[in-house]
Amino acid sequence: MFTPDAAFSGFSIDDTDAARTFYGDVLGLTVVDNPMGFLELELSSGARVLLYTKPNHEPATYTVLNFPVADIDAAVDDLRARGVETKIYADEEFATDERGILRGGGHGPDIAWFTDPAGNVLAVLQT
Repeated sequence: MFTPDAAFSGFSIDDTDAARTFYGDVLGLTVVDNPMGFLELELSSGARVLLYTKPNHEPATYTVLNFPVADIDAAVDDLRARGVETKIYADEEFATDERGILRGGGHGPDIAWFTDPAGNVLAVLQT
């Protein structure tokens, strides 16, 4: 019988060791090997995210994981101190500042995007 109680999200990666290092050591998340042989991120909310290797992996062109933060500027400073660079978007729709922060200006949150080693897009957004 279908029950949505244990639903979880997931996305593909191309290198398990690189993902384990990035998510665990760089971002400070809890990363575990799950019984199916994949990686899982254990989030403090209790949610889990499955990371699975895929030989023909192509990075997601959308944000696969969002991290709410109280202060976007402090979060970007912290990410940069950890060696993570935010993405600079120059197009009109998502023009970021020189630090890689899109200022919502009342039309959405302040947000900054960055990528994992597999090229998947992640974001910090001010709540």
